[in-house]
Amino acid sequence: MTAIMGSKKKLCVMLLILFLSNIVITANSSKSHSKKKTKFNELRKTEKRYFDWIKRMSSRNHSTNSFVEAKNKFEPCKFIKVNQNPKLGDFTTVKKAINSIPLFNPCRVVISVSPGTYREKIEIPASMAYVTLEGSGAAKTIIRWDDTADRIGPNGAALGTYGSATFAVNAPFFLARNITFKNKSPAPLAGAIGKQAVALRISADMAAFINCKFVGAQDTLYDHKGRHYFKNCHIQGSVDFIFGDGLSLYDSCHLHAKTNNYGALTAQKRESMLDETGFSFVNCKVTGNGALYLGRAWGSFSRVVFAFTYMDKIITPRGWYDWGDKQRHMTVFYGQFKCSGPGANYGGRVSWARELTKQEAQPFVSLSFIDGHEWLTNL
Repeated sequence: MTAIMGSKKKLCVMLLILFLSNIVITANSSKSHSKKKTKFNELRKTEKRYFDWIKRMSSRNHSTNSFVEAKNKFEPCKFIKVNQNPKLGDFTTVKKAINSIPLFNPCRVVISVSPGTYREKIEIPASMAYVTLEGSGAAKTIIRWDDTADRIGPNGAALGTYGSATFAVNAPFFLARNITFKNKSPAPLAGAIGKQAVALRISADMAAFINCKFVGAQDTLYDHKGRHYFKNCHIQGSVDFIFGDGLSLYDSCHLHAKTNNYGALTAQKRESMLDETGFSFVNCKVTGNGALYLGRAWGSFSRVVFAFTYMDKIITPRGWYDWGDKQRHMTVFYGQFKCSGPGANYGGRVSWARELTKQEAQPFVSLSFIDGHEWLTNL
């Protein structure tokens, strides 16, 4: 009798275990099905976003979903004059002039800077919009400093590339004309670490630079984020001297390399197929010395286009570098359209770069690339 009761108990336990196992298997199966369904839905959403992006890039207002609406103000409400002679200006330094502007600035303030070399490190805060900085000519008005990424800052830590900038802009609707921004730190030796030295960092939307000069070596111009327009500018450097994740149009600019080794003109950091960022160079000129890549794929979806641009013989035949990651061959967008000069020969280019058709180049060659018709009027 005892043996029979023991067998019944064992049987009940086994049945209970089987019942619970079925519940677990059913639950796991349901979870697995749910996960597959979620992944499928996410894939459908990603595909839809991609095709929406393609449609948007062909429209006039393609960036309005990624950036704030443009509400620029051009009519000045205040003029400030900077002169190193205190009798001839309101301030003797650019930094003091900027510090005199209200932190939450509501209207266009024009700072006129007289000829001279201004040894200053300057940063415009994010809330100080609508600042115009006008020099007396890029050869006459120079703002310079010499920080590098490995230099120790006030907080006891290294500045980093971001903090090394001579001039940094965090506020929207900034405009600079006829002035030079320079990082005078010497060009680093090949392989040196921590020697990035930014002349200007632009980390704000809707900024324009007209007839300006940017002088440095490694990482000269940090085109960090936002929509930017560079017109008739001179940009000089050695390695990655135009870099960042901005959506920027370089119009009729002179790009000049100074290196005895291999260098790179751009390092664009677009990280997603759906990001609308990229650099476009139109009617530009590339000169200098050394051997220069047109770009290195800092971001997995790096995007750079050169159109109607003269390229000197310093451009390497391959043209582009994948940052040591062959997977980026399938995701980057590197193109040329009707470029000229001994460095523009497309025959030796890497297989994952493109010689664009007129239709492919069209979105990159006008102000519509940066929605300029909304915020660049009256410049």
